[in-house]
Amino acid sequence: MITFIICLVALVAAYFLYGAHLDRVAGIRNTAEVPSKTHFDGVDYIPMPRWKTFLIQLLNIAGLGPIFGALLGAAYGPVAFVWITLGGIFFGAMHDFFAGVISLRNGGVSLPEIVGKYLGGGTKAVMRWFSVALMILVGAVFMSQPAELIAERIDAPALSDVAFHSPAGHTFSTLLMIILGAILVYYLVATLLPIDKIIGKIYPVFGGLLIFMAMGILWSLFTEYGEQIPEFDGFRNMKADAERFPLVPMLFTTIACGAISGFHATQSPLMARCMRNENESRVVFYGAMISESVIALIWAAIGMAFWGGVEGLNGAVAEYGGKAALLVDKIATTTLGQTLALFVVFGVVACAITSGDTAFRSARLIVADMFGIEQRSLGKRLLVCFPIFALGLVIIFLLPFGTMWSYFAWANQALSVFTLWTICVWLHHRGRNIWIALVPAVVMTYVCSSYIFVSPLMFGMANRTAAYLLGGVLTALISASMLKKVFGYGKKHS
Repeated sequence: MITFIICLVALVAAYFLYGAHLDRVAGIRNTAEVPSKTHFDGVDYIPMPRWKTFLIQLLNIAGLGPIFGALLGAAYGPVAFVWITLGGIFFGAMHDFFAGVISLRNGGVSLPEIVGKYLGGGTKAVMRWFSVALMILVGAVFMSQPAELIAERIDAPALSDVAFHSPAGHTFSTLLMIILGAILVYYLVATLLPIDKIIGKIYPVFGGLLIFMAMGILWSLFTEYGEQIPEFDGFRNMKADAERFPLVPMLFTTIACGAISGFHATQSPLMARCMRNENESRVVFYGAMISESVIALIWAAIGMAFWGGVEGLNGAVAEYGGKAALLVDKIATTTLGQTLALFVVFGVVACAITSGDTAFRSARLIVADMFGIEQRSLGKRLLVCFPIFALGLVIIFLLPFGTMWSYFAWANQALSVFTLWTICVWLHHRGRNIWIALVPAVVMTYVCSSYIFVSPLMFGMANRTAAYLLGGVLTALISASMLKKVFGYGKKHS
């Protein structure tokens, strides 16, 4: 349990130490104008209290990632603790912090507009479509999984008949179709309404529930399962079928939201438009990501400890068909009892749904920014929303969950690469130390590049040495191109 405690303490300490350092690097000012005042529109630009923006940000970025991703990532062994901790402190929280601050300084604009400003028009065009595609994919994933979890909890034989066969070979019961429809209606309403009507009112409650769930599991770790948490003993890959799932890059894409996630950078502008003061940045952006890493660390630990070690967890993953929702249900029911377990299941559903609707909201705002469609009128918001939701449904019916999740995981990390290089340009332009973003940028570029050649969903090369070398070549080419933008930005804008 020593490794777990060290990692937990390091994450908490980083908020006060490294977070304060990033405040100084960014030059946070109490007197700076903020978008909620300069661009107030009563829909997306609305000032809200700091505690509320923090909880909403936490819920927006959390989703299923720090729970599902951490459990599945724990199957690689205690090395997961190291990635969650170092990734959370130096990669993810730094990434979220600067993504939020840059948006704050640029009127709260969406991520593609920020990337375009600092990396150029060509990159901006790619980012616009890439971000919208990822947001729709996230919305689809976070619509299908809570629907399936709810359907499994409802005993309704009369609604269990198959209502639809998807082209992917999956069946959808009448009950599942009804639940999907209900979630879709909620998504549409939450995406269209002003941010303070639904998101501003219920999200802080769900954010508190997410923290409550994690604290309940943490209590179980300290009182019952502590001795069964394995210690870090080197960078060993303990996952079943390790040859097929190498640490690099698979661990880094499996545990995404708990360490670093490009999806977060699409969510930061939502709260950048609602903050009352620039000095709230560390709490809202860096603090929310550190909190998510703590949650991921807790779920990774209980995943290993609950089944008596990493080998037992791998057995459970195989037994439950890789369905992390069932693993969560089993852990919660056993450790917390049936009553509290219901709160955990409800919390998992809430995390997924609330990240899904903000993903669709982000997609709406990105498309609106892309085509210059004003969003004050309901009709214009509907115009943007309908095709987005239609594409989300198509993805649910065409792709199995495992495929959706894998593509989401890679695209998620690829998006973080764009954001990290943007941060490098922003820091260099202000004469700041770019190494705090440059190292993560190069590392994540290699993770995403090597995944292209290693993953069976892409090239799936059997010759791993060649795959890693090709990943290195692609990384070198991308890094050289991006460094040219980093050092050339100042000349173009001087």
